[in-house]
Amino acid sequence: MPIDIDKARAETPGCEKVLHFNNAGAALMPARVIDAVKGHTDLEAMIGGYEAAERVGESSNEVTALYDSIAQLINCNRHEVAVVENATVAWCQAFYGLSATFEPGDRILTAEAEYSSNYIAYLQTAKKTGCVVEVVPSDETGQLSVAALENMIDDRVKLISVTHVPTNGGLVNPAAEIGRVARNAGIPYLLDACQSVGQMPMDVDAIGCDILTVTGRKYLRGPRGTGFLYIGGEVMNRFEPPFLDNHAARWTTPDTYELRPDARRFENWEFNIAALVGLDEAIRYALEWGLDAIHERVNHLADTLRGQLAATPGVTVRDLGAETCGIVTFTVDGRTSPEIRHGLAEHAINVTDSTIFSTRLDMQRRDLESVVRASVHYYNTENEIERFMDALSAVIKGK
Repeated sequence: MPIDIDKARAETPGCEKVLHFNNAGAALMPARVIDAVKGHTDLEAMIGGYEAAERVGESSNEVTALYDSIAQLINCNRHEVAVVENATVAWCQAFYGLSATFEPGDRILTAEAEYSSNYIAYLQTAKKTGCVVEVVPSDETGQLSVAALENMIDDRVKLISVTHVPTNGGLVNPAAEIGRVARNAGIPYLLDACQSVGQMPMDVDAIGCDILTVTGRKYLRGPRGTGFLYIGGEVMNRFEPPFLDNHAARWTTPDTYELRPDARRFENWEFNIAALVGLDEAIRYALEWGLDAIHERVNHLADTLRGQLAATPGVTVRDLGAETCGIVTFTVDGRTSPEIRHGLAEHAINVTDSTIFSTRLDMQRRDLESVVRASVHYYNTENEIERFMDALSAVIKGK
């Protein structure tokens, strides 16, 4: 069913205040999510934090419904899900645990448009362990070349780690094709899905990834300070998390401990329960709309915006990839990206700018210092695109 745009906007209070094209940064939360967070915070204030948690979960640090919602969202088992503070924690818990097993000469393969935080972690691990970080070339469309990846596989490759949707463009890397290569070679595959989950259907079994990391604040429309980790059991049992506490493990004798049998060994004891209640509400809200319908609507809006930008003199669209998504990036002749962002903000329009410090290899190859990033969601409208273009024209003209 097509998305009821009027209903979606009526259920999004922020739509009355701002034209929000920064959904890949942090989307506007639906009223249901806001109410869920506020409601639990109020409950904590009235009866106490632990007591409020017991009302929504099986213990003071588990919100059980959330695990089922995540499992439905990405097609996995609930015991393969860990809920953490953000996607950075999720990614680091998995990567640093796995990389502790690396030895000199082991290889990490990644993409040219890899995100800076991930790449810095690769470099730190290479410095500590003697492993080698290697970049898989892009194909003619700008996405990771699957053929090149296949040619780089040998028994020294210990990890394939890729950002699904890079931060600096509309590109969608071919996640399932990468997964096929990884599975055939028996190599662990870590997929950073921060920018993709919530704007398109995601199925970890179909993709073939062993590890998936996600944030709640972007296209899922959840609260900030939420995220989750999917990790398949076979890979999970190859290594321990980089740190443990008495939620992740049990102290069994004075000299021994026992890890949890499920992915929650990657969690820690303290949770922001109100935020997790909000994340659960956000996921269920997305599932009610349907990820296929969301994907279709987001792509329609992004394609419309891309087309109008491409037809504007002095504007260059910078998106790559055989498949694109809700992120649209561009530059303006003679103007910096921060100038455009600040100018649009004066018209109550939210965008951001993505710099070389976020995706150095890709930006350096394309001789770019920064790009303006406008990211749409299903509650945005064609009228807002027209308003955006009018405002951009005024900013370019200095009005």
